[in-house]
Amino acid sequence: MFFCFFTIVYAQHHIGKTYENLEFNGSYIIYKDVKIELGPKAFFIDGELSNEEVSKYKYVYNSIVEASKYLTQGTESSPMVLYIAPWVYWIDNPDDPEIRMPDRVGGSPIGLEISCEWLKFQGLSEHPENVILASNRGQTMGSKGNFTMFRINGDGICSENITFGNYCNIDLVYPLNPELNREKRGSAIVQAQLIFSNGDKVVARNSHFISRLNLGPFWGSKRTLFDSCHFEMTDDALNGSAVYLNCTFDFYSSKPFYRTDGTGSVFLNCDIQAYTRGNQYFEKANGPVTVIDTRFSAKDLSYIGWRDIPDKEARYYQYNVSLNNNPIDIGENDAFATVDMTDKNILNAYRFEHDNKVVYNTYNLLRGNDDWDPMGVKCIVEKVENESGKNYSNIPTQLIVKPTQQTLETGKDSLLLETIVNRFGNFEIKNENVYWDIASEYKSLVALKPQENGACLVMPTNNNNETKEVVIRAFTDSGLETASVLYIAPSFIDPPAFKKFPKISKAKDGKLQVVYDLDMTFEDKSLISWYRCHDDQGNHPIEIAVSRFSKPMKTYQLSAGDIGYYIMARVSPKHIRCDAGSPQSTVFKKVISAKDIMNQSHVLIPNLENMSGKYQPEICLGFWSLDSYAPSDTQEYNWEADNSRDPWYYGEGINGAAGTKGFVQNTKGARLRYTPVGDVFGDMKISFTAIPSKTAGQGFSSARAQYLDIGIKMDIKNMNGYALRLIRTTKYSDATDFVIMKYENGNATPISESVSASCFRPNCKIIVEVKNNKLIVHAENTNEYFSAHENDEVVKVVDMQAEITPNKFGGLSFQHTGTVRSGATLIKDLKIEWL
Repeated sequence: MFFCFFTIVYAQHHIGKTYENLEFNGSYIIYKDVKIELGPKAFFIDGELSNEEVSKYKYVYNSIVEASKYLTQGTESSPMVLYIAPWVYWIDNPDDPEIRMPDRVGGSPIGLEISCEWLKFQGLSEHPENVILASNRGQTMGSKGNFTMFRINGDGICSENITFGNYCNIDLVYPLNPELNREKRGSAIVQAQLIFSNGDKVVARNSHFISRLNLGPFWGSKRTLFDSCHFEMTDDALNGSAVYLNCTFDFYSSKPFYRTDGTGSVFLNCDIQAYTRGNQYFEKANGPVTVIDTRFSAKDLSYIGWRDIPDKEARYYQYNVSLNNNPIDIGENDAFATVDMTDKNILNAYRFEHDNKVVYNTYNLLRGNDDWDPMGVKCIVEKVENESGKNYSNIPTQLIVKPTQQTLETGKDSLLLETIVNRFGNFEIKNENVYWDIASEYKSLVALKPQENGACLVMPTNNNNETKEVVIRAFTDSGLETASVLYIAPSFIDPPAFKKFPKISKAKDGKLQVVYDLDMTFEDKSLISWYRCHDDQGNHPIEIAVSRFSKPMKTYQLSAGDIGYYIMARVSPKHIRCDAGSPQSTVFKKVISAKDIMNQSHVLIPNLENMSGKYQPEICLGFWSLDSYAPSDTQEYNWEADNSRDPWYYGEGINGAAGTKGFVQNTKGARLRYTPVGDVFGDMKISFTAIPSKTAGQGFSSARAQYLDIGIKMDIKNMNGYALRLIRTTKYSDATDFVIMKYENGNATPISESVSASCFRPNCKIIVEVKNNKLIVHAENTNEYFSAHENDEVVKVVDMQAEITPNKFGGLSFQHTGTVRSGATLIKDLKIEWL
């Protein structure tokens, strides 16, 4: 049979570029003088070939997507290889206007799913930026959900000389052929992911992983090695169970890991360029991280830590880390969490020196139970073992103690602390020696009795009155550490009896007080809740105020909302040495009238510390209504309000709101509304301080209709009135839009142009006012902060207004449609004025 060979030598293309060392001859390619026969497990892919050209040859394609349809299952000794010529290969068509949808309930939109064992992406260039596998969709930008370029199922996935890039928020620049350049979809940083993987033995060599938020390089893979790779990302981005060897990183925000899993992630001989200002951390949640021979470079960093507030039981490991060529200890502010491996045997698990050279012990880290050795260092490790008589190939890297936190009562409880010792990759080692100790100040509070198999029995011995925190440390001969944080209570006694049952009486200045007497000598820490009731029997009680932080709320300030109701107090007796006892209720026998109210009815400064955060949907004059609600303009994102738990809580926030107390959303869709007493209201003013958990000015977790509406001049029952909306959009990742809305029967429409502002970050002072038929907004931040915007498109101070139609309403509302915790906003210093 006669074959006509189509030969391309990649040296003189029409674009005037040179692809060196690559020749295509129909049935084989020659790369770097090596002949590679094409076949069922060896495809050649070149995007510059036309459809007509590739149709002439078996195993030749111009598209990754098309080639993926014909893959053959590989093996460890005979992988399936895609030999990919320099080009930009779109895994998802960037010109298709259709919005990508999740492929399963709760899932992410996927560009291409591949199921293939031992599949290798082999770029035919030493420069990975020449071989790009690309997409450009992300959350709210071309997709509904966190768009992910690949889902790859199978063990043994490998990439070499490849760039995986999601160019949703960054420009694709391709110098080999500028015609293939493409501008980003938008500047706002959204979740734009690369690869989901469920396989073991995953390797990337000389590969680039480019995106911003939620980078996702082989997320979900088990044993994973990144060798000489480059990463660009913002938060929640890196693979949390991988070894990063000789890699480079561009950190564009402060938390590249959301969390790490199992035995965590390891940095060996890496270079990190941090573009973060202020504080740089490794992770947002928790999990192990180890950093060795790693160099940070930065202009504006003031601190490098593991996470903003590490758990007291957490331990992280480091050796030879520098910032701008100066040695540093990561997490100096939380020194308990850092284990410096200098002169500790644990360092040999990661690196050692042999023949005056540093050897990174990837064999120990990745060998598992099947002797995997992707870097080929096993022979060196075994040689050093034979010469030294020491263990270098079976060294554990993680010590776990369970439980990590628990409360124990003296004279009643005991606790067996158990340990697990793991090699990297979550392979357990038995019979390791584990030791236990506590600081001297804790020794009177617990007795430790070490057991077999590394366990320890803890016996509480607290003879004080207060519950004490005790940190119990576990460690091994090699230098592994961990801890358990226990709360050691004295022996509890029965709750005190009432010598005098609770009774409500009038106090000064328009207050009620509950008086009772307990049979005890301890400080009173009783739990007291206040209710409005329909009658003097306490029927239909609605909780309006509560004790918090062990401070009994013995007085209650009457307000106009109490008029016409009976007030009940419920007291659960408690002191420091007991749990709360059975509550006793008492009702003030007179209905509250207008003459009982002393405070100004035109000014309300709610006592947020004692305000109830319970679900309370009733709309009544003078009541706060609390619930979770999913507005109609958010329904395209397919979520439902959850009213099975309290929608709000008073307490400390997290991240940007850490260290501050206020009212915080506890469920997505949390809504807080107040209906004032009266029929007709004129001008009105609301002022408060907003402290978002987000610190970069984006305010919310994503641009999926996540906003905070501050309603003013509202008819709460029918939700008519006006509001200031703060919303995250796809325009910016470090600014929110302020827009004035009109509410009509619960549906909100904008009545002003939006103003993009960077000030919605801790601490943002916001004033919303209706005056002379205008809604006026002022917002600014009281802290100094950096903003990358130097033009009028994004302002630091918001001053805006809109003409409104007068109404007689006087209600106010807060509606938060964002996620909670890291996406929540803490509210404090709230003041409402009816002018």
